[in-house]
Amino acid sequence: MDAKQGENRWFGLLPTHEASRLSGAEFLQGSIEGIYPEPPFMEISGIRLISAADGRSVLEATPSAQFYNPLGIVHGGWAALVLDTVMGSAMFSVLPKGQSAVTIDMNTSYIRAIREEMGPLRGEGVVLNAGSRVIRAEGRLFDSKGRLLVYATENAMVTEIAEMRQD
Repeated sequence: MDAKQGENRWFGLLPTHEASRLSGAEFLQGSIEGIYPEPPFMEISGIRLISAADGRSVLEATPSAQFYNPLGIVHGGWAALVLDTVMGSAMFSVLPKGQSAVTIDMNTSYIRAIREEMGPLRGEGVVLNAGSRVIRAEGRLFDSKGRLLVYATENAMVTEIAEMRQD
C-alpha cells in the first residue's frame, strides 16, 4: 500500500484487488476506523469523514488560509471539493462490492463566504436516488452555528472499480 502515517490516520490508496472485495460501506467504515487508508487529498484539504452508511454521510472540514483566494476568503473550489467528498461518500455507502461512482456533474450554490477563523465545518450528504447506472445526491456545508454556507447536488455514474484504476 502506498500510504503515509499521521495522527492515527493514514493516507494512500488501497490496491484495486483489495478495494474490489469490499462494499462501499465496508470500505468507508474501514477508512474511518483506520483499517484502510484515506485518500491522499483528504490530508491536504483538511477533511475527515465522520460517518457514512445507508446513503448518508457526515464529515468535518477545517478551512485554512492556504486555500484563500485574492479576496481573503476560502476559494470556492475547496468548498466544492468538500461537498463532492460528502456526496460521494453517501453514494459510495450504498454500492455493492466491486462498484464505485464517478461524478458526472455537480451544481454548487455558494451562500456565505468561508474563512479560516470559522473553524471546523460540518458537511452532510444524502443520496436522493440510487439507480443501477446513475446515483444522485445532495450535500450541505454548515458552520459551527448551523448556518448554511454552501449547497450542492450531483450525479455520478456507477462503474466497476477495476475499470477506474490500473494498479
